[in-house]
Amino acid sequence: MIAYAHEGHGVPVVCLHGWPGAASDYRALLPLLERDAQVVVPDLRGFGASFSAGDEQRPPSDFGRDAQGAAVLELMDHLGFDDAVLVGYDVGSTTASHLARTRPERVRALVLGNAVHPGSAGAALDDDHRAEFWYQDFHQLALASSLIDGSADAVRTYLEHFWSRWGHRGIAAEDGVTDDLVAAYARPGAFTASLNWYRSGSATVAIALAARGADPAPPVTVPTTVLWGDRDPLFPPRLAEGLEQAFTDLRGVHHLEDVGHFVPLEAANEVAAAVRALL
Repeated sequence: MIAYAHEGHGVPVVCLHGWPGAASDYRALLPLLERDAQVVVPDLRGFGASFSAGDEQRPPSDFGRDAQGAAVLELMDHLGFDDAVLVGYDVGSTTASHLARTRPERVRALVLGNAVHPGSAGAALDDDHRAEFWYQDFHQLALASSLIDGSADAVRTYLEHFWSRWGHRGIAAEDGVTDDLVAAYARPGAFTASLNWYRSGSATVAIALAARGADPAPPVTVPTTVLWGDRDPLFPPRLAEGLEQAFTDLRGVHHLEDVGHFVPLEAANEVAAAVRALL
């Protein structure tokens, strides 16, 4: 079973991190919600404390959208949760939305940061935006692992590019934030294991390519609130168009000024307020 932190009492809230992140993405949110809810923050399969030596040699599908969703449900079963509010961004947003679409009886509500949806995924293929997703192509290559895996210096250099480019509120400069993540991702095999999310076909570009010529995915019907960081270069505000079609019980789309991609880190108070409104 995946590793997790568990604090508070009340309605279950499960918070799902992104890449390049871990359960620590929610360290600012936990103390804000633990008096109002039972907050669970796992490391997804292959990430953080859930990584085990040898994970990098397993099939990428063991770390894809279906497998991550199954791991979250297994954790909920272990904790005795019939359902939960799911909070997520990036990898966590995709996993949470997938669970809400396929197992709606297990999802009380969603709170998503810069939500991945068919419209935003399709926009990733637009000529004027495709270059921003270069890393998803790079992650398919064995070269990515050869250059970076197991080297703390290489991991730091690579990940700090994303923390500084995607995170508008200086995430890369926060004391201790990146040091712990670099240590986690620099363990031999850990960086490669994290790439298996992309190699499994679960990330934005792969989803968009698979959707070409296919029937539209059914909408998510559970209550959903979206928080959109307007300074996210990966998912700029225009990619919020089409949310009403993707989420039929959309309770609100809140655009956050001066917030980038890492919504739980950059806007913990706003995320906490959105969760409380759905409890």
